[in-house]
Amino acid sequence: MSPDEIAALVWLVLGVTLLATEVLSGEFVLVMLGGGALVAAGVTLLVGGIVPGVIAFGVASVVLVFAVRPPLKRRLQHGIEDSLMHTRALIGGPAVAVSRVDADGGRVKIGGDLWSARTVHEDDVIEEGTAVLVVEISGATAVVVPQT
Repeated sequence: MSPDEIAALVWLVLGVTLLATEVLSGEFVLVMLGGGALVAAGVTLLVGGIVPGVIAFGVASVVLVFAVRPPLKRRLQHGIEDSLMHTRALIGGPAVAVSRVDADGGRVKIGGDLWSARTVHEDDVIEEGTAVLVVEISGATAVVVPQT
């Protein structure tokens, strides 16, 4: 193996390692640096020499971090903020009481999952089998009212 091929292989391993490490950070910096390392691997293999690889890594990394990363992050954050995620998606949805539900507790089935539940009003009592509406999620407890 020639020195240029070894240098290209080192760049390739560095690039793949940075891309894999991105899973831990989620900030899109390591993936951009990994992309720069992959560009450097290609340049080193095609052009030869360490200096062109280092220059390619620097230029590609700067372009990726400052030109590609910000719009990518904005796009992904915009998509997350506009969608109903986690427990917010359950609010306003139907459920069924699987045990008696009152202000002190009970159980409901939301979708296919069992949840602890309590009523909105202290004097409400919802019997088993009654259709309910989820009005709030408080911790791991669904706050429900009878469905009319």
